[in-house]
Amino acid sequence: MDVLITGASGLVGTALTGALEARGDRAVALSRSGGVPSWDPSRARIDADAIEGVDAVVHLAGAGIGDKKWTDDRKQEILQSRTKGTRLLAETLAGLDRKPSVCVSASAVGYYGAHLDDEVFTEESSPGSDFLADVCVAWETAITPAEEAGIRVARVRSGVVLSPDGGVLKRMLFPFKMGLGGRIGTGEQYMSWISLDDEVGAILHVLDGDLSGPVNLTAPNPVTNGQYTKTLGDVVRRPTALPTPIRPLKVMYGMELVHHLLLSGQRVLPRRLEASGYPFRHPDLEGALRALLDRPAR
Repeated sequence: MDVLITGASGLVGTALTGALEARGDRAVALSRSGGVPSWDPSRARIDADAIEGVDAVVHLAGAGIGDKKWTDDRKQEILQSRTKGTRLLAETLAGLDRKPSVCVSASAVGYYGAHLDDEVFTEESSPGSDFLADVCVAWETAITPAEEAGIRVARVRSGVVLSPDGGVLKRMLFPFKMGLGGRIGTGEQYMSWISLDDEVGAILHVLDGDLSGPVNLTAPNPVTNGQYTKTLGDVVRRPTALPTPIRPLKVMYGMELVHHLLLSGQRVLPRRLEASGYPFRHPDLEGALRALLDRPAR
């Protein structure tokens, strides 16, 4: 199977490429840097001829949401990096003579909005009404032309992907190993997480199966920030008694980002993934962290 991947050089894209090739598939990166095939969403350019005939598409591209302060310009970049690229890809796939049979298009649990309580969200839940929720709604809507052209489209709403090679876990490891890790805020906000192994495994499961529409890519046991903090501290054998200072984070990242990504969260369950028979490698946090941190980071 030939699988076209956008965002192939990112954390998930790199791991997915390796997993596809390990099972005998061919991963084809849609490149922004002059490779073949190539695209430039900012200029609405894409090498349609070079992607004609691919069997499947996994669309992961988008600017990072947690690495810079949310200025008005940055928020616009986050939105446009998802909607413009997604619509360009969707319209291109829809116009191919030999269309792929399936497109797995990334979204996120931010779709459900930022919450401070323990309300449970599934794929049937309504979207939230804040910045990230609006981005996710627009992101998911932008892939519609591919769906209307008869391509099976799955909108995968990923939680926090855990890996020592990147993302939240990599940033947290140093302070936690130094004994400086601690809960953020009250620690009662939920974190819907998934190991990198299960993120990739679930994408392959969706590619190979018949799921379409929204699919939550989260482990079946979300945890509060306080539970996450204690568990990570136990795994690295360091104390976590002192809370993380919030003021420096607000100075560095701004109040809006800190509120949405650190002081609030979502308690999301992968109902459709479980119902379809996906076998989680890491259903609980402690097992996931021990498995992930027992490996040397790349």
